[in-house]
Amino acid sequence: MKVKLLSALNDNNVDVAKTCSQRQLAMTIFAIADEFDQNLPLNLCLILDRSGSMHGQPIKTVIQAVEGLIDRLKVGDRISVVAFSGSAEVIIPNQAIKDLESIKSQIKSKLSASGGTAIAEGLELGITELMKGTRGAVSQAFLLTDGHGDSGLRIWKWDIGRDDNKRCVQLAQKAAKLNLTINTFGFGNSWNQDLLEKIADVGGGTLAHIEHPEQAVEQFSRLFGRIQSIGLTNAYLLLSLVPNVRLAELKPIAQVAPDTIELPVEPEADGSFAVRLGDLMQDVERVVLANIYLGQLPEGKQAIAHLQIRYDDPLVNEQGLLSPLVLVYADVMRAYQPNSNPQVQQSILALAKYRQTQLAEAKLQQGDRTGAATMLQTAAKTALQIGDKGAATVLQTSATRLQAGEELSEADLKKTRIVSKTVLQE
Repeated sequence: MKVKLLSALNDNNVDVAKTCSQRQLAMTIFAIADEFDQNLPLNLCLILDRSGSMHGQPIKTVIQAVEGLIDRLKVGDRISVVAFSGSAEVIIPNQAIKDLESIKSQIKSKLSASGGTAIAEGLELGITELMKGTRGAVSQAFLLTDGHGDSGLRIWKWDIGRDDNKRCVQLAQKAAKLNLTINTFGFGNSWNQDLLEKIADVGGGTLAHIEHPEQAVEQFSRLFGRIQSIGLTNAYLLLSLVPNVRLAELKPIAQVAPDTIELPVEPEADGSFAVRLGDLMQDVERVVLANIYLGQLPEGKQAIAHLQIRYDDPLVNEQGLLSPLVLVYADVMRAYQPNSNPQVQQSILALAKYRQTQLAEAKLQQGDRTGAATMLQTAAKTALQIGDKGAATVLQTSATRLQAGEELSEADLKKTRIVSKTVLQE
């Protein structure tokens, strides 16, 4: 398995007379299978909410979705299942796939709904189970909940007890360092979108919304198809800029495909930067956008950056492999003529859609309904520019409701968050 790394600037030409020029650098990364490569074995942990609010049809459809996933597992794959309510329990310890019917029978008998929502305890147990089967495998968790994490009690200046939400984010960070990926599923319309998005972003995974119980099978199946295509793990983008070229100070790097995520940047000892990408899928493009500033450069073709991917290949049990070095060039010219790259422009607009929606949500939380409606309309127009008609419809509908003096429902807020991050019709 190998890595493909491509790069492009939104405008390859730079005016030699300008003392500072801003550019967006798009980097496209994906795994390429060799002729005899096999699919990597999966190490999958399902962390499932069985609180009282999941009673009845919700828990039945979740069990159905889980059974569908188990039927798709192959010899060599591993499965574990953790259930949580007021406390968490391992109901299927990490094990190699052998007797599928026995596993499904245990899940049916033990996944009954009652109690509270201790997400962090479930996540902690899930990480522990995943760690038992990481060797030579793709390790992923599906975390599903329909509620908010339990918060610690605060009396004046003092926090009494643990804050479940804070622990969840810390655990997701720990998982990422251990090369484990956490995907989150919000079930219904009462879950905490800020928390589940943060867990997925920090944990290198995907946020999905199961608005109606009957969508559980489809959403589980869609994400399972993604993780089956993973070819390489623990990938990092290594970015080195030449003197007189720098990253933007605020939110300099973001992923824009397949989902939009703000990515943390880690300085390396040699002055370069490392950006964690996590798992790489075969032939599915990961597109990352860097916001850079170019100081005044000499006329001619100038190298402005060096790119490389560091990654692990579990199939051959090799870690810290490096892709070939890619140089990024700019044409510094005296008679400047813009040379816009339409594909990079699409990536810029995808990121703009996400950030405009974030601004709208912030204004709504501050009580500025007019400002929120305006930003949602702007985001809807941006979505149309990139051909995302589904997102445009959702965003414009929410804007119209705010303008009419209506409140946005929990379902409206969830849909808005999801369409800001990805293409709805995917």
